Amino acid sequence: MNRIKLGDYNLLKVSRKVDFGLYLNGGDEGDILLPSRYVPKNARPGDELEVFIYLDQDERPVATTLEPLARVGEFAHLEVAWVNEYGAFLDWGLMKDLFCPFREQKKRMTLGSSYIVYVTVDEESYRIMATAKVERYLDKERPEYKHGDEVELLVWQKTDLGFKVIVDNRFSGLIYKDQIFRNIRTGERLHGYIDHIRQDGKIDITLQPTGRRHTEDFSDILLEYLKANDGHCNLGDKSPAELIADRFKVSKKTYKKAVGDLYRRRLITITDDGITLTDNK
Repeated sequence: MNRIKLGDYNLLKVSRKVDFGLYLNGGDEGDILLPSRYVPKNARPGDELEVFIYLDQDERPVATTLEPLARVGEFAHLEVAWVNEYGAFLDWGLMKDLFCPFREQKKRMTLGSSYIVYVTVDEESYRIMATAKVERYLDKERPEYKHGDEVELLVWQKTDLGFKVIVDNRFSGLIYKDQIFRNIRTGERLHGYIDHIRQDGKIDITLQPTGRRHTEDFSDILLEYLKANDGHCNLGDKSPAELIADRFKVSKKTYKKAVGDLYRRRLITITDDGITLTDNK
């Protein structure tokens, strides 16, 4: 059988049952224990079970049916459960906490604080560990995204320009602060959209769908707003972008495009004090 994927899910066959759980056929690793507390009801020898494999207190492979907060090869936002003279131990949803040695910390981690880390296997000790030095694990190749592609984001850190994000668990990206119309925080997972890929391969991200699709989506929202507010909105072309963002969570550019769209469809009239449904003229 293939080598066990440590720190990941594996499909293993039950080889035998014991009083304290099930032993699973781990191939070259030998039998791997699935403790009783994690054994699915009616599981028996010959069954195949999907389990997560990590290391127990004695550094032996052990199986669980619990779902960790991150697997090897993934970035995650994890909280420090305890600290000793060797490093910090992070809560990743399993019985044994995830170790982050001092040498893999950017600054000393403190109890109760949370950090963006990458989960990896230490080549020397063959132990699963976390590292806060996540930059070295981000893909350096130029991304192949197209404008408007939807992506998964992990909010990484706040900067003077906006927020750094990790894109699709591979690339570094940036959401500029003038593209953010709600509160976001480090560790939050979001859907985003590719706005621009720069010459150096860096990715600019927006939290709103781009182009015609976004205009059409917001046009519908604006139309429903008008219907629910006596057919009128007091925001127009000259209204401050901050007021538009505060009310609708979109940029002034998006708002003006939606107004233009509704006007072309003869659904509204534009006046000095905002926009009005044509039915209310």
